[in-house]
Amino acid sequence: MQYLLLIYRSDAEYGGMTAEDRKQVTAEYGAYTQSIIQSGHFKAGDGLQPVTTATTVRVRDGKTLTTDGPFAETREQLGGYYLVDAKDLDTALGLAARIPGAKTGSIEVRPVMIYN
Repeated sequence: MQYLLLIYRSDAEYGGMTAEDRKQVTAEYGAYTQSIIQSGHFKAGDGLQPVTTATTVRVRDGKTLTTDGPFAETREQLGGYYLVDAKDLDTALGLAARIPGAKTGSIEVRPVMIYN
């Protein structure tokens, strides 16, 4: 079954990191990504640009409305994701717990819908 592992982090905290801290985090993510590729769990994944680059789209009464930024203001923003293939939820949760961002942010684990 496929699961989407959504990585939430504080953009302010990430923006305040030193270049050395960012280099360390990038290395940790690189090692994690390589480990799930080698284990066969990896399907896709990427980091996202800061929430300040986001645009939210809504259609109301046939009119398209756009707003700069996310739909809701929160302490943590969606910073990236992994799409993984795991035999069950427990396996997906174990993969999520190993994501470097789980130490300072949170990881939301969502099963992907299967359409027949």
